[in-house]
Amino acid sequence: MSATTDRPPLRIVPFRAPTARLALKTVSTPRGPLDGAWWPRSRDLADELSALADVLDPLFGRITRVAVNPTYWPVIPSRVPVNGHGVRIGWFTTELDPHKILLMSHTTGSWNLLVVPPETSAPAAARLMAAASDSSGPPTTASDASGLPMTASALMAAELALHAGSLADGDQDSEEAWEDGDDASSYRATAARPGRLITAK
Repeated sequence: MSATTDRPPLRIVPFRAPTARLALKTVSTPRGPLDGAWWPRSRDLADELSALADVLDPLFGRITRVAVNPTYWPVIPSRVPVNGHGVRIGWFTTELDPHKILLMSHTTGSWNLLVVPPETSAPAAARLMAAASDSSGPPTTASDASGLPMTASALMAAELALHAGSLADGDQDSEEAWEDGDDASSYRATAARPGRLITAK
């Protein structure tokens, strides 16, 4: 005689490594205009957001809302299913830097990440991610000539100024102008310092 149970048999689910290429400031670092950097593999926000949430949900708590600038995202859905819940997507053309994504969580507040364009070369992406996640010293370490912390577009402009042609498509839509060497040297020094890197190929 065989016994029956109402439980389904156990399944073996293969381990899936995180697919988001991400660099974050350490927890003890004071907050600045950027909390790190994200290097998506494509401009498909619905697909990329799922991989990003796989990594960030355990660290920051469940991501509930995301805000982007539509300049570099061709399609922006209003809601994306991520890890069994829906994430609302908003977009802002003037209020949000085109090279930044804003992530919101009920448990930890908001996080601002530099979005490194998917077509960026690996060396340029590494420099940008290191600069955005700089965790050595105060949040003004990566600063412009005025001493203010660098914005996402300012970091992108500094990368273009220092390494002309290092971005695969020559993304030159930034309105930031670099007229002297102070900005570039601040970026160069910051990009050399490591942050907390979470990445998978």
